Amino acid sequence: MLDIKLIQNDFDSVCEKLRKKKVSEETIEDLRKISLELKTKRALLEPLQAEQNASSKLFGVWAKEGKDINELKEKLSLNKQKISTLNSEVKEIENALSSLALTVPNLPDDTVPNGVDENDNVEIKRVLTPPSFDFEPKEHWEISQNWIDFQRGVKLSKSRFSVLKNEAAKLERALINYMLDFNTKRGFSEVAVPYIVNRETLQGTGQLPKFEDDLFKIEGEELFLIPTAEVPVTNLFRDEIISESELPIKMTSYTACFRKEAGSAGRDTRGMIRQHQFDKVELVCITKPQDSDKIFDEMVECASDLLTSLGLAHRHLMLCGGDLGFSAAKTVDLEVWFPGQNRYREISSISNTRDFQARRAKIRYKDSKKNRLVHTLNGSSLAVGRTLIAIMENYQKKDGSIEIPEVLKSYM
Repeated sequence: MLDIKLIQNDFDSVCEKLRKKKVSEETIEDLRKISLELKTKRALLEPLQAEQNASSKLFGVWAKEGKDINELKEKLSLNKQKISTLNSEVKEIENALSSLALTVPNLPDDTVPNGVDENDNVEIKRVLTPPSFDFEPKEHWEISQNWIDFQRGVKLSKSRFSVLKNEAAKLERALINYMLDFNTKRGFSEVAVPYIVNRETLQGTGQLPKFEDDLFKIEGEELFLIPTAEVPVTNLFRDEIISESELPIKMTSYTACFRKEAGSAGRDTRGMIRQHQFDKVELVCITKPQDSDKIFDEMVECASDLLTSLGLAHRHLMLCGGDLGFSAAKTVDLEVWFPGQNRYREISSISNTRDFQARRAKIRYKDSKKNRLVHTLNGSSLAVGRTLIAIMENYQKKDGSIEIPEVLKSYM
């Protein structure tokens, strides 16, 4: 959540950054209106409170001196009523501003490029060279009918569900174990978390209240299936004060993820690129603000090195303001090469949310002076299904067989 004080004290700067993230003028105007109303009410309240304090002190002095205090007493009583009324009004406006702030995205860093959508993202670098083939490479759904059963996935559930069979099921399990082992060797502690979480948890990381339509909700309960491990792992420390000596806390977790994909009708309807249920290994870090940029670079490097170890060509992209996620202050996407599609596709997204999630989830740390908000970071390392089909396409042979990357053979 945005800092309410920042909204009030530097409103124009906040608005410019929100426009960079394509926040509607209607929302910005609502912020302006409520912020101004709150500022006006507080300006009326503060002198009354100061006057009340001064008169209260005078009341005591006059009482000791035996002076007539009836007029002063009446004045204090009237002033108290005015303060009480204004306090109620201020509280109501503060609640309205806080509720609105929950629907407003994080401010982008100054280094985030301007842009409208994914077409304006900026390529940083490419890692490895895509493989060459002496035949026309196929897309993953054409390669092996014995690996992925899309028809039975639909029969069991509905579209955007699939069944992995034989070597594909083994490869998925191998990838999960390999990714977790890779990340723990980089200093990320493994945690296993619930796949069902409550409303407060989803609000803490920014999925609620704005994106409820994209979540699978448990009927009759305020519980939801998680859209990513970022949600439960970050919220492990919700409403807690962490000792400074414990930071940074670096974690990795495997979970299934569940998304309605409400805004993706007609996109990636074939294959396993966009599923309602998919597996992912996540990186999450909770750290002091002064260390978050360094940690961010480490997380990008970890995910990129993981792809490199699998022999998968990929590129790094800095997301523009218009393509930046709700909670992110900055994001680097890793896109892996799919030869069957002859294009790069997202396989990892690493984000620094600064103190945006920490303010919502009340995650703080105690230094020598006071309690301060932490910075939280998260990133895919990696989306397991997309990694699996990237291997299928990049390691395919002319006869339809698929080679297994060397680092995975012991896991198979």
